[in-house]
Amino acid sequence: MTKRWSQKIEPDKQVVEDLSKSINLNKVLTGILVQRGVKTFDEAKKFFRPQLTDLHDPFLMKGMDLAISRIDEAMDKNQKILVYGDYDVDGTTSVAIVYMFFHQRYPHIDFYIPDRYTEGYGISFMSIDWANNNNFSLIVALDCGIKSVDKVAYAKQRGIDFIICDHHLPGEEIPAAIAVLNPKQKDCTYPFKELSGCGIGYKLLEAYVKRHMLNTKEVELHLDLSAVSVASDLVPILDENRVMAYYGLKKLKSNPNNGLKALLEAYPEKPEFGVNDIVFFIGPRINAAGRIADAKDSVRLMIAETAEEAKEIASQVNQHNNERRLFDQNITEQAFGLIEKDTDFINRKSTILFHSEWHKGVIGIVASRLIEKYYRPTIILTESNGMATGSARSVDGFDLYGAIEECSELLDQYGGHTHAAGLTLKLENLPKFMEKFEIVVSRNIIERSLTPEIEYDMEIPLRTITPKFYSVLKQFAPFGPGNLNPVFMSKNVWDVGDATIVGNNHLKLSITQEEGGRIFKAIGFGLGEHYDKVSEGRSFDICFTIEENHFNGHVNLQLNIKDILFR
Repeated sequence: MTKRWSQKIEPDKQVVEDLSKSINLNKVLTGILVQRGVKTFDEAKKFFRPQLTDLHDPFLMKGMDLAISRIDEAMDKNQKILVYGDYDVDGTTSVAIVYMFFHQRYPHIDFYIPDRYTEGYGISFMSIDWANNNNFSLIVALDCGIKSVDKVAYAKQRGIDFIICDHHLPGEEIPAAIAVLNPKQKDCTYPFKELSGCGIGYKLLEAYVKRHMLNTKEVELHLDLSAVSVASDLVPILDENRVMAYYGLKKLKSNPNNGLKALLEAYPEKPEFGVNDIVFFIGPRINAAGRIADAKDSVRLMIAETAEEAKEIASQVNQHNNERRLFDQNITEQAFGLIEKDTDFINRKSTILFHSEWHKGVIGIVASRLIEKYYRPTIILTESNGMATGSARSVDGFDLYGAIEECSELLDQYGGHTHAAGLTLKLENLPKFMEKFEIVVSRNIIERSLTPEIEYDMEIPLRTITPKFYSVLKQFAPFGPGNLNPVFMSKNVWDVGDATIVGNNHLKLSITQEEGGRIFKAIGFGLGEHYDKVSEGRSFDICFTIEENHFNGHVNLQLNIKDILFR
């Protein structure tokens, strides 16, 4: 697929000059800092050396005081508390940390994860009936609930109070819960708006510790799970998210939760962990339980009190993940087949596919796979409980949630973010919805959003890359949305003659930029199509990131090539 290359806005030269002198750093790396909003010595210190004391006072969040008071009341009166969360990584990690924290000091507490297939996303009437039948008086809902106006009212009629801890966009009406913790509420002045659902749960625990003057280490114990949430839910790794990810990744390496440790036994030994280790290994396994079987297995894994218990559950979770992969592969191939048969597809600005027998648990993954190939706003739907249910994914620069909202009269339920959403509708409304969604996308999407973009930070000569340069670059981590791994561009490079195709169409090569200059090992995943031109000795431009390649005990710098442009 052809990609657009664009360079980030050049930073102010004087700001770069001043900061470079004050922190004694070369101007290339200083320029990248300035591009990311780091312009002073103090801001650079906070960026490179985040501290747990940088976390904001949890009581600045609207509703926090009411939430802690209601939890105290429940514990004083021996009322039963139910910790409730969604079935994805963010929801299950949220439930795990809140349940573990309070279970240590209060016996009348349990957790609940809705079933993806019988209850669907978020708070369900079925769960409230279950809570009522089991005499729960308080439900703490995590990573969901901000739009559950009717569910909260239904619970209130049955004498059940709600505390909602959510980070999704609120609707026009806020549920009548005892407390609603969500920095995205219009009248909430909390200084950071982009916490994950688990991040809101973490702030709840911080507030409880502060109110009762407990040791902060009782909350910090759960930073590894908070980091898993931050990485998996793709929230910006800025401000508090950066702090939690920074310390959570360190804990993941040195002293992980029993459940995470059991999962990592099947993972190659590494000197340190990064966000990608969570995104590509830990997150999919935690998610798999809710996709294939019961997400409660993921919570049980994370709250396991012994290594033996954790190993047993981890084995089940890994099996769920293997099944998930098979479903993912088969459905993706079927989806590609449907598109290839559709002669009108080339003229559309969106991708919408429906198949009544596709597995509900993996349709979101399939939507992401289709975007990788076709790069259009995508919705994949299947049938569940007599309804059409779907997962949607977007492309950069297009508000997917807003487009779905424009079709709301055809939907029974929907929710999500700008880039990802879920929806449910009656089967008979499906043709009209497909038609209208395509009209809405065609009207609102700009042409450049239909071509993937590689945005690079700086153009550099390859000789800039030294071990010292990379040692500083590593300290820009953790990388993720809002603080992506810096992408560089270098012109007029060539392969020295050992280009080869490895694995599934990956291009492996050794490149240089000047006669007699340093030779860099490089890998271009999925770029095998360029082999013939590269092996002819032609010069080309590259966009790339820099990484360490660990192999047989040796560590070497390697360029991870994102795209190639021949001169």
